[in-house]
Amino acid sequence: MRVDLIQYTPDPEKVVAAAARLCYSADPVPELLERLDDEKVANFVRKLRDMGHLSPFEHVSFQFSIDGVSRALSHQLVRHRIASYSQRSQRYVKENGFDYVIPPSVQRKPEAMERFEKAMAYLQEEYQALQSMVPAEDARFVLPNACTTSLMATFNARSLLNFFEHRTCLRAQWEIRGLAERMLDLVREVAPNLFSEAGPTCVTLGVCHQGAYSCGRLQTLKGKKT
Repeated sequence: MRVDLIQYTPDPEKVVAAAARLCYSADPVPELLERLDDEKVANFVRKLRDMGHLSPFEHVSFQFSIDGVSRALSHQLVRHRIASYSQRSQRYVKENGFDYVIPPSVQRKPEAMERFEKAMAYLQEEYQALQSMVPAEDARFVLPNACTTSLMATFNARSLLNFFEHRTCLRAQWEIRGLAERMLDLVREVAPNLFSEAGPTCVTLGVCHQGAYSCGRLQTLKGKKT
């Protein structure tokens, strides 16, 4: 997996602070921006976050390139609808010799690994054979979820906070959790105040919404505090 932050709104935290300040000021945005120093921006962003007033966060966006992830991951990723996606097409790009993601649980068991790789080899052979019989867009129907893909994804900051809340949770599927953790590291480098409290609710709010499906992490965290 490779994840890069390829573009983002310049001075994202300052933009968020100015957008929020505009709601209570008759001055135009350029003048508001001039009067915002780093300390004021940091305080304003923290105040907005603590109040849950997150609509100003929607004015800044972050664009990622994501490579070497599985189609199983991309199917989960697009469930986060307040974002924009572009993905390598299996209709127009042939997947001859496709790479694939191997789950850690498979890698740990030699017998499972043997069966997995055998299945990938079989599907590759059948995919190539089908291309001589039907259009590539129809041959792709035999390609596995393990097949790797590349995407470009653009999120606003508010949508990213929601994404991190759900996908850095220990109950999130391992591959998309790894993606979320890398994305969070990248945005914290350029907007530390916006994302300082990003993460699963057990960590950020001290609550868990998983009910009977909870991983138990919250109890561990509470135990550390006592």
